Amino acid sequence: MSDLQKKHAGEAAAAHVEAGMVVGLGTGSTAAWFVKALAARNLPDLRCVPTSERTADLARELGLTLSTLEDTPKIDLTVDGADEIGPGLALIKGGGAALLREKLVWEASARCICIADAAKVVPALGTFPLPIEVVAFGHKTTANRIADVLADHDIASPARVREAERGLIRTDGGNLIYDAACKLIADPARLAADLKSLTGVVEHGLFLDLTDLAIIGTDDGFETLAP
Repeated sequence: MSDLQKKHAGEAAAAHVEAGMVVGLGTGSTAAWFVKALAARNLPDLRCVPTSERTADLARELGLTLSTLEDTPKIDLTVDGADEIGPGLALIKGGGAALLREKLVWEASARCICIADAAKVVPALGTFPLPIEVVAFGHKTTANRIADVLADHDIASPARVREAERGLIRTDGGNLIYDAACKLIADPARLAADLKSLTGVVEHGLFLDLTDLAIIGTDDGFETLAP
């Protein structure tokens, strides 16, 4: 039923978009439902800033007008999914390997709506592995620095580089993704700051104090959560 829940969340979020807006388009299966619902509304004068090439391809195929963060640096509303939604609408994102572009778009937005199926709401962050985007050059050295930070947060498992059959996963920006199996993130704000301070770390998947509203799809419709 998760696909139905994602569809309900995406359609509900599309109702928040008004004609003439600049809209940030998220990445992932739930965000794709939003993009489809937005295109179906056929609102005039929309400009859309995609957070990945995959989303850009879908939006273009559906006839949405695309822009860039350079051309439209102020975004009215961004709608995107999440891998986990914790207390205070703190998020883990990056399962789709687009976390850097997503965060750039989120931070340029006047308002951000997170959409998800019900299973993504958790009592504490950490069950979903935390994605960490790193520069490819010297990435194993960066991984050692990440391991030291994780250990300082009582996270024993080292982060592992994300791979597929064709080799290491690369982001649209050419970076690598390390996934940290945290199990429990006791202090997300401190971990976010410690990871961001590391040379070689480009960005991490902790999205804190960025979400204005969460729309959670259910089998029958949707529910909303405030921070």
